[in-house]
Amino acid sequence: MRRLGSVQQKIPCVFLTEVKEEQSRKRDCQQFQVVATENVNPVALEANIDCAFATEKLDGTCCYVTIYKGQPHLWARLDRKPNKQAEKRFKKYQHSHRSCKGFTWNVECDFKTVPEAWIPAHRVKHHSGRPVPDEHGHIPGWVPVEKDNKQYCWHSSVVDDGVGAALVLRPCSDDEDLLEIAAVPLADLLEQTLELIGTNVNGNPYGLGSKKQPVHCLVSHGSVGIRNPPPVDFQQLCSWFQESPEGRVEGIVWHCNDGTLIKVHRHHLGLRWPDGETCLGDKSVVIHVDESDSSQDLFTSFSRLNGHCFSRLPDIQFDL
Repeated sequence: MRRLGSVQQKIPCVFLTEVKEEQSRKRDCQQFQVVATENVNPVALEANIDCAFATEKLDGTCCYVTIYKGQPHLWARLDRKPNKQAEKRFKKYQHSHRSCKGFTWNVECDFKTVPEAWIPAHRVKHHSGRPVPDEHGHIPGWVPVEKDNKQYCWHSSVVDDGVGAALVLRPCSDDEDLLEIAAVPLADLLEQTLELIGTNVNGNPYGLGSKKQPVHCLVSHGSVGIRNPPPVDFQQLCSWFQESPEGRVEGIVWHCNDGTLIKVHRHHLGLRWPDGETCLGDKSVVIHVDESDSSQDLFTSFSRLNGHCFSRLPDIQFDL
């Protein structure tokens, strides 16, 4: 499988967008909606998007594998955000100017504190040695997942630092229509970004596990390709999302040859998500987790199913 770009910053939409003053379909607390126009973003054209590799945009939370305390380690996404006063000032400026361009931040005073181990994402711009907020007023970054931090308990469930492995969902190498859940060495995932999906993440659109038996796993960004993707055209993309069996996805992320990432989300096009069964959830999955010395419950549960195949992701159950 080709090595694709990692997600280290906000990904631009394939179309130019505009802000409408209506309730967001994506965020309940947001009183405006970012929608796509029919004009293709010049950034996408410059990156030669027609030759890009189209992949499924997954609905979870972003993670990153890099070194921590000398070992490969899973990190959770944590954006450094403005404090209440700065946020209020930013929104007032944004509303009066219909843009955030020209707004001046005081990075030392305007932002909430983050854990000491926090690091900014690779593509964050710096000024005078300090990370600078993006156009949304955030500084994307990462924090190491610690076992005793309940906030990241579902992140912790998919890694075993003792054996240095993570539970990864990916297409089988010899059959892309078949998925596998495998215990993958964290060293093999170094410098990759991945999506944590499962029972307790973003409403669980893929139907993994249950409240009684939560199931979570990591999916490397760019690993789930889209067969016969539609052309980059507003109307054709709308039709594909609504009519094609492969269009039952949250969105598309194009990996361009120059490393640029471009996306489109159903909400950009005014379409619902989730909307019934999903393309990923309907795929068959085989378990490839060998017995090991892992102390993690989820690893042990999957090892008992080693070699077992389920017809759909929601069919995975440990009480066979």
